[in-house]
Amino acid sequence: MLNRRTFLAGALAGAPVVADKLQAQNGVQPKDDGYRGIWYFNQPSDDEYVYKYSGGFATYPQQHEPIAIYSKAAQKTFFCYGGTVKGKTELLHMVSYFDHKTGMVPRPTILLNKQTDDAHDNPTISIDDVGYIWIFSGSHGTTRPSYIHRSRRPYSVDSFQRVLETNFSYTQPWYLPGHGFLLLHTRYRPVGDEKQTTGRALYSMSSLDGFAWSKPREIAFAGQGHYQLSWPNQTGSRLGTAFDFHPNPGGLNQRTNLYFMQTANAGLSWESADGQGILLPIAAENGPALVRNYHKEGLLVYLKDLQYDAQNRPVLLYLTSKGYEPGPRNGPRQLCLARWTGSEWRFSTIAETDHNYDHGSLYLEEGAWRFIGPTGAGPQAWSTGGEIENWESRDDGLTWKKTQALTKNSPRNHTYVRRPLNAHPDFYALWADGNALKPSESYLYFANQQGQVFRLPAVMKGRAEKPEPVSS
Repeated sequence: MLNRRTFLAGALAGAPVVADKLQAQNGVQPKDDGYRGIWYFNQPSDDEYVYKYSGGFATYPQQHEPIAIYSKAAQKTFFCYGGTVKGKTELLHMVSYFDHKTGMVPRPTILLNKQTDDAHDNPTISIDDVGYIWIFSGSHGTTRPSYIHRSRRPYSVDSFQRVLETNFSYTQPWYLPGHGFLLLHTRYRPVGDEKQTTGRALYSMSSLDGFAWSKPREIAFAGQGHYQLSWPNQTGSRLGTAFDFHPNPGGLNQRTNLYFMQTANAGLSWESADGQGILLPIAAENGPALVRNYHKEGLLVYLKDLQYDAQNRPVLLYLTSKGYEPGPRNGPRQLCLARWTGSEWRFSTIAETDHNYDHGSLYLEEGAWRFIGPTGAGPQAWSTGGEIENWESRDDGLTWKKTQALTKNSPRNHTYVRRPLNAHPDFYALWADGNALKPSESYLYFANQQGQVFRLPAVMKGRAEKPEPVSS
């Protein structure tokens, strides 16, 4: 296992630091024989719920995005996820695609072994304007190196070259037409003069070609820091980010507040939803980016998703809770929506769920808005995930109704439903399952727009196979 001292010593000496044991043979990355996700836990709770959160985390966390992109030119949805060494809990960065012409998936590519069991190190994906696939491999904290890789051929996942070795966390790479890459991410910094306390500062870097990158620019660092989400509008002309606030003292287990800002020039300047310019870096709890002060209301905020509607207005999805510990005592846990109307933020509730880390995705379709997520009671109650359900709104998010159960009678909880960028109706949502109370196998699933669920093959005999339909 590569430790902090080994990594920093090599980096400072200018020596190449190789964290993965897997080397490409004849320029081609090795393949796995099936789709298997990483199982992960965080913070034992010393009660019947066992962990603060846990389960099948191949598509975790929501602060890593995108993890899947549909390419019309290739007629494929490319995706990455956190896999595992067979028989071990050891994180592999996996890359693959769903071929919309054949309805098949190939054996997934093993990009690297991250030398950890921490799903916070899961990868993200981007595609540039000529079709090269870019994989961003962040790290949880500063003890492991982070990487950027690019495919050696457009629209191919067979072979990759390493572009950069550095350290960053919670990667959100966006390729913006006419601007190149904008990488939103997190860096760990001491909080004020408190050298013993480390916080999460939000940063950005930009690059025209993915090889030469700007110096990191601090976006926000108030209290003990922030988590963030981001997503472009439907034309790619604007990128929005939503973030929370970690109070000092308190930190991430007391995360609260809801913020939003957006950029129309690839991060050169930022503004609030009503057009107020925002001076960076944000260093105070209150300011023009603040959407709602949940700190005063005594509620925690868990970010879930961000979308733009047909009028180019942001819509934020998040969960409110009374405490970070699992179990019914911190309920009700409400999945909430904040929609910018053009003049004000309007708030509504989609549904209640039973865990802070129940994560789903928004789909703002013509004629209906949709939420797909694990709101149904799963086999591991009051734990991360559950059964996947579809909720719809016909009045721009004001009221919601459950319309479909995508999974039923599952042996393991389903977790972290993720929306691909430019989602195709045949590959509309991607997630994994896992026992939330103890280590288990973890399989990967996707659903089409109609709600039919398919499991990616866990063991493959051929080079490519069709996913298995799952009856609900």
